Amino acid sequence: MIGPGEIATGFAEAMKWVDDGEIVAVASRSAERAEAFGDRFGIPARYGDYASLAADPDVDVVYVATPQSRHCQDTLDLLRAGKHVLCEKPFAMDADEARKMAEEARNRGLFLMEAIWSRFLPAYRSLAEVLAEGRIGDPLLVEADFGFRMPVRPDHRLFDPALGGGALLDLGIYPVQLCSLVLGEVERVTTDGVIGSTGVDEQVAALLRHSGGGLGVVKAAIRTGMACTARISGTDGWIDLPAFMHCPDALTVTTRAGAEHIDGSYEGNGLRFEIAEVHRCLTRSLTESPVITLDETIALATTLDAIRAGIE
Repeated sequence: MIGPGEIATGFAEAMKWVDDGEIVAVASRSAERAEAFGDRFGIPARYGDYASLAADPDVDVVYVATPQSRHCQDTLDLLRAGKHVLCEKPFAMDADEARKMAEEARNRGLFLMEAIWSRFLPAYRSLAEVLAEGRIGDPLLVEADFGFRMPVRPDHRLFDPALGGGALLDLGIYPVQLCSLVLGEVERVTTDGVIGSTGVDEQVAALLRHSGGGLGVVKAAIRTGMACTARISGTDGWIDLPAFMHCPDALTVTTRAGAEHIDGSYEGNGLRFEIAEVHRCLTRSLTESPVITLDETIALATTLDAIRAGIE
């Protein structure tokens, strides 16, 4: 893994719940941070630069947890070194970067996946089953938001434009990916937002028109507290995802027959499920996960670009 920060810490903790994997190396641009992280999680190899990890023959697949402004170059470097890659979300700064990353992986026959951990949680897998069974009929509308209020901190990555800060890329990806999962391809975007004093989007709202006629209403914020819930409405009922909509431990399906509560709780860290998916794909020689394909990742980045264009 490269970039031993907060999300990487959660990832390392999640590995305790996965049977068929081991963290064998960690790299940081600070040798001291790599050493400290390695000591904390018992990782044998620690590197003060990413190139050394990329050259390590004991490494099969790398989790990229660097700031999103680095995702493209770091992923390309690792793919060119022959490593499979799991790249943290948002996958890239824009769709052009996402396409470059996907093309590199496909040309080299290597595995690459965006780490949208929501897709692999038990509640989301149940959601996919409910939709596939047609229990709420045809889904027509997705309403989802994810936001919180934090103080303006120019030195924090969320408030730094150079690091891909702002509400949209970090938080908005979750409501947008839910719309993609439920309603498919986006054909038109209407949006507005608020740019804060540091130059990042602090609040954004978008209306997504999907190719099948469905609508997605998404909101994200880093200076506004939100319910962080989601509702999927169809011709015969609706599905509620409680807070937090990106990692719910249950969902409720309401139809004419009444309301059903579906448990989606689990032990340990929820990141364990995306790790298990990477291992599943690699053991089956799959270079993409069917749950979140590279084509969908590119489509998500394209939608985020269109939203951002409406508020810049």
